[in-house]
Amino acid sequence: MSLSPERAQLLRQIRAEIADLLDDGVQFIPPLARLAAPPRPAPAADAGDALAAVRLELGDCRRCGLCQGRTQIVFGEGNPHPRVVFVGEGPGAEEDRSGRPFVGPAGELLTRMIEACGWRRDDVYICNIVKCRPPGNRDPLPEEVEACRPFLEAQLTALAPEIIVSLGKPAASALLGRTVSITSLRGRWQQWKEIPLMPTFHPAYVLRNYSRQTRQQVWDDLRAVHARLAQRG
Repeated sequence: MSLSPERAQLLRQIRAEIADLLDDGVQFIPPLARLAAPPRPAPAADAGDALAAVRLELGDCRRCGLCQGRTQIVFGEGNPHPRVVFVGEGPGAEEDRSGRPFVGPAGELLTRMIEACGWRRDDVYICNIVKCRPPGNRDPLPEEVEACRPFLEAQLTALAPEIIVSLGKPAASALLGRTVSITSLRGRWQQWKEIPLMPTFHPAYVLRNYSRQTRQQVWDDLRAVHARLAQRG
């Protein structure tokens, strides 16, 4: 039985991705049929309209000092009805230029992580706890996080995901309302309001500490997310 050109190309992409994962030290790759998230029915309310309302309320935000150095606001992007939302800490230089979250080197790694799970990037939603770039890519200050908190919470409420994945210490700390150690908290289920929250390392941290152990830890965290989604059906 011959494959269509489209299916042959897809098979080549899957094989290439598996080879990359093995090169990265991943020790276990669940079958793709188990990884792929089943379709999620759209909620009755239109989350796209709700997100648009949040963005409109945010406006040309001047609520904290980050507005002084930004090029543009980076609100977030992705599926308005996601099963999973990834939350980082703040835009970097490339994100500030493009207006899109996670498009620099850390974003490329995040995209690979998402695709390795059997998803496309536009199957999920990606945003940050602050919507403007902190100078020099430093961690957001507490007052900056607080200025953006109402909009982040409104985003997450509109999206109503089944699971949130926080990327790095600032994101986990902001969502949990307390300062945490990501090295001790990652991989341990938490909760934001009534939504399960999985803290894991930020892709930028993985790039700085590119070891087999670090990559395996992040992969283990994503496997736990898949297992929880599978239990929900």
